[in-house]
Amino acid sequence: MSRSARPVTVLSIIRDCLDALLHPSARYDALTRARHRAFMAPRLLGSLAAFAAFPVYLAMRGAPNAIEVAAFAWLIAPIMLSWFLSRTGRYEGAHVLSSLALAGLIMVIAATTGGIESFAAVWLVVVPLEAALSASRRVVAFASLLALSCAGILILVSQFGWLPHADPSAAERGVLMALGVASATLYAAGLAFGAESLARTSVALLSREEERYRLLARNMSDVISRHRRNGAVQFISPAVEAMLGMPLAQLLGHGLFDRVHVADRPAYLTALSDAARGDVRSVEFRLRREPDGSERGQVDFIWVEMRCRPLDPNPNRDAAQEAEVVGVMRDITDRKLSEQAFDQARSAAEAADAAKTRFLATMSHELRTPLNAIIGFSEMIAQEQTLMLSAAQRKEYAQLINDSGQHLLSVVNGILDMSKMESGNFEIASEPFAPRASLMHCCNLLALKARENGVDLVTDAPQDLPVMTGDPRAFKQIVLNLVANAIKFTERGGQVSVVASVSGSQLALRISDNGVGIAPDDLKRIGAPFFQAGKTYQRRHEGTGLGLSIVKSLVALHLGEMTVQSRLGEGTAVTVKLPLVYTPPQAKPADGMPAESKIATLTPALRPETLEQLHEQPALVKKSA
Repeated sequence: MSRSARPVTVLSIIRDCLDALLHPSARYDALTRARHRAFMAPRLLGSLAAFAAFPVYLAMRGAPNAIEVAAFAWLIAPIMLSWFLSRTGRYEGAHVLSSLALAGLIMVIAATTGGIESFAAVWLVVVPLEAALSASRRVVAFASLLALSCAGILILVSQFGWLPHADPSAAERGVLMALGVASATLYAAGLAFGAESLARTSVALLSREEERYRLLARNMSDVISRHRRNGAVQFISPAVEAMLGMPLAQLLGHGLFDRVHVADRPAYLTALSDAARGDVRSVEFRLRREPDGSERGQVDFIWVEMRCRPLDPNPNRDAAQEAEVVGVMRDITDRKLSEQAFDQARSAAEAADAAKTRFLATMSHELRTPLNAIIGFSEMIAQEQTLMLSAAQRKEYAQLINDSGQHLLSVVNGILDMSKMESGNFEIASEPFAPRASLMHCCNLLALKARENGVDLVTDAPQDLPVMTGDPRAFKQIVLNLVANAIKFTERGGQVSVVASVSGSQLALRISDNGVGIAPDDLKRIGAPFFQAGKTYQRRHEGTGLGLSIVKSLVALHLGEMTVQSRLGEGTAVTVKLPLVYTPPQAKPADGMPAESKIATLTPALRPETLEQLHEQPALVKKSA
């Protein structure tokens, strides 16, 4: 166990020593660190081994000659090269110096041992092989030209006889040649193993890096994609499967584009095109998501945000190369829903503020006018002796005060009734009653007002109208409000008709007039509290704007429906349908048993404060064709 652990420890010590000699620029990249280590290790170990063998060589050989001394002195060059790389970090420059040093040593030895026929000449082949470890074409080309130049020089000087004469015996020549070939082969083998080690390290690092990016791509909630300029997808991360609920392979090419909402496709392609030209763009669009389960007909869209940037931001890239774009998409559906909820809340707040403004504007007139009359005429009655009022005048003033008080009471009652309905506390007392008698009573009450306004009031109620079950007070309030509105907004000489009929299990009331009518924009908001339609006549007629709102709420509480049809300048027709037998919903007590009380407390429909909410209730308000 200790024998196998010891070499590992020695190698670890050697590696730590080499790492300590590395330049700081090579310590943070594994592949660069491995290349620097592979350059320095054999040169340092070779030089140390040569220095260790020098005494043994002296003992066996005796006194060395000048060439041998120069060869051993040259062994200090690898140590200097390692020091150069350690201090500067210039890997290619170190390989160039190494090629020069090796070529110089070969030239010196070959020049004194026979030129091109020397055993050392075969080492010129090793020069470009050693340079191949630099992973630089420039260094390999330089080393190849250097080796060829050295070979050419040796050939020339050998042909011209410029080299010193050396006449070794055939045996010595064979031994030297074998030594040269063997040493060159061993050195080349070492270079091959070094190249293989670097390649294995490079593959391992690349595999580790790919696994790291693959892990990030699989576990990121954001989707990373690579696009052509026309939007075709070349790569997309697996996170898109969880986002869209479909296989990744179906989104390649134009599969992703086909799932973009039709209205958002121009913005999607524009963002990719701009990013391909070098800009950074962000775009929001909708993507069709595969529905869960087997409901294939359901269409489900999610909102995504995609940030696009060019794959190659270099503006000097080859113009013939097609520009590509990298996109990062994330699901922002929750954010969009929050924004929509915020917009709706803001619209509701604005509508509430507008309702408050309308309420104040309406009440300031509806309350101030009768109050002024009450105060003014009561002061006149209090000063009757000073003003010498007659009995007829006092009676007239008292009647005006009473009328003003009744008007104030009706206004307050309307506000209180509307408040009860909105809070769900309006109680309906359901009992049988004759709708025809109630209808005729209401029309008789308003007949005087119709004659004063010069309006012909026509009532059509069959004698055989059945008895209905409901709240008679609410029924009368519905009829009074609708007929009074029709009379108020009908010009002199016009006609208001009230028609009652039975339609199935419902009683249908139709109140129509040929008055001023309602504009299409105002028709959408009919029934909103304190809303008074029209701009030309709203100042000519008194009212709080609560009439139709109360009617609408009362009809909803009776589980009925109301429709309004109107044309500006042609008149208005309001149709109300109420069930003949109203059955209040059974309120359940805490023990779950149905209550026996016949008094129902119902919650009406929500107030349609915005146009969007009004469009969601087409059964309540209809525009005429």
